[in-house]
Amino acid sequence: MQWGNKKGLTRWLIMLAVFAMVATACSSDDDASGELTPVKLQLQWFTQAQFAGYFAAVDQGFYEDVGLDVTILEGGVDIVPATVLDSGAADFAISWVPRGLVPREEGLNITNIAQVFQRSATLQVSFVDSGINGVGDLAGRTVGNWGFGNEFELLAGLRSVGLDPDTDVSLVQQQFDMLALVSGDIDAAQAMIYNEYAQVLETVNPDTGELYQPSDLSIIDWNDVGTAMLQDAIWADADKLEDDAAYRETAVKFVEASLRGWAFCRDDFDKCADIVLAAGPTLGDSHQRWMLNEINNLIWPSPQGAGTMDAALWNQTVTIATSEGILKSAPTDGAFVSDIASEALANLTADGVDVIGNGWSPKTIELKAGGE
Repeated sequence: MQWGNKKGLTRWLIMLAVFAMVATACSSDDDASGELTPVKLQLQWFTQAQFAGYFAAVDQGFYEDVGLDVTILEGGVDIVPATVLDSGAADFAISWVPRGLVPREEGLNITNIAQVFQRSATLQVSFVDSGINGVGDLAGRTVGNWGFGNEFELLAGLRSVGLDPDTDVSLVQQQFDMLALVSGDIDAAQAMIYNEYAQVLETVNPDTGELYQPSDLSIIDWNDVGTAMLQDAIWADADKLEDDAAYRETAVKFVEASLRGWAFCRDDFDKCADIVLAAGPTLGDSHQRWMLNEINNLIWPSPQGAGTMDAALWNQTVTIATSEGILKSAPTDGAFVSDIASEALANLTADGVDVIGNGWSPKTIELKAGGE
């Protein structure tokens, strides 16, 4: 092909250059998407707002932004996240601290890399007319608990006021609901403030024809008693952290994007709630919004930065775990590490993300019958 003048040639060369740039950009985008590192996260329980930050991080592309393709694995009654993690079926897991430390003592080399929940959510709930206003009032009562490692705050709380759990109270196995309390079969029920406590408030009081109100209930908060134990944390494979530089880099990215997800759920509450509802929880809209509000209250504010371990609460958790015989001895070094969360927080802070949340305050959520 011949060109009639230099201007025509120049224009053609410019067009070629532009096409080349577009093609390169498209190729780079394809390469980037193809290079996302696949990651599996094992949850401790079924899909619900307890895990909203992780669902938000997927939905908002926070994991993709750091080069990760995250698949969330639902939990359940028979699923032990620590075991799934150690087997290699998941890359990271969400687990309460005691539930991670027990398998670790039994030989699974896992480690806590980000302590997401800063406070315990476990309560003992009774009706006001039962006269149970404190731990001492549980003496001689029928007290429900779920077992499966959920009961240790209760047992330690009883001992803290001189009650013997084996003789001074009648401990009974409780289902993962509040039916036994509402029906009067037990005097005090175990409840998470973000879940089972709300289930009572979603139930119609037969005496009034209206939903039960917080004023109808008396709660024992183990944070106030001093026997609270640390709960949801992100756990990783300790061997791989030490031996595999790529896995450690992935761990930092995963924690960073996850904490960004939790900050999003703090700052854009309604959108985050909608993300959880779209993920298919079994309980309804008002219940999930209540749960998200209470979960935010367990995380924010985080004075040392979200995901940072509070040494005092770690020591309290370990003391209760050993005194109650959950653990044979205090965990060895490496049960938790702080460097990964520190790196993640530094990256988020540099990007302008508020990782402390001092300005956050709980919302008022109106529960509806059945949590709808």
